[in-house]
Amino acid sequence: MLSTKIGRLLRPNPFPHGKDTEGFDVPDDLIRVRDYSRDGVLRSIEESLKRLRTDRIDIVYIHDPDDYWTEAVEGAAPALSALRDEGVIRAWGAGMNQAGMLHRFVTETDIDMVMLAGRYTLLEQGAAADLLPACLERQVGVVNVGVFNSGLLSKERPASDATYNYAPAPPELLDRANLLADICESHGTTLPAAALQFPYRHPAVTGVVLGMRTPDQVKQNLDLAAQSVPESLWDELRDRGLIT
Repeated sequence: MLSTKIGRLLRPNPFPHGKDTEGFDVPDDLIRVRDYSRDGVLRSIEESLKRLRTDRIDIVYIHDPDDYWTEAVEGAAPALSALRDEGVIRAWGAGMNQAGMLHRFVTETDIDMVMLAGRYTLLEQGAAADLLPACLERQVGVVNVGVFNSGLLSKERPASDATYNYAPAPPELLDRANLLADICESHGTTLPAAALQFPYRHPAVTGVVLGMRTPDQVKQNLDLAAQSVPESLWDELRDRGLIT
């Protein structure tokens, strides 16, 4: 399965300083230019095909169009639908850290799938109210990412300096994560194993994507996926109002 995303074009940086200034650990000889137009989509995919040395991509996601709804729905969405119909791509979706706009994509376009980051996790399930039922009704696949909420649920016991949404976790969320860890331990499992397996319990979720950089991390995640999580854990979490 080969996927990529559109929304930013890589262009030469006329004023490089040696290091990227947007938080990416890459040189700054190139800059990212936002473009959700039809032409931007076509250029982005053409350049991706060349870099990947292929003539076909399975899935293309519109990436983080939070402030670009009109451009995305009037430019990117119809362009991607046309590419899908032509067989250049198999499917297209949108990937975001929020459920609200993804819900609009599902109800207002012919999107195939959504990539939902951090909004349907063991810690929070806001997407369960509207987005996931809409996806289920319209047969739109949900690829769930950010299941560890950017680090808060990634260890058996949350660290005091754990992050949430890429920033220091607030005390109330640390307390909630520690409570979840206590309950997981009482049922003979671990917080990260439960966090990884939880999203699959919703029928709208078709997959979970994890970021891995080393062979050890791959093995750790495979072990978490194989770890036994008893049904009694989910029953208690539901009874205590911690999951929906």
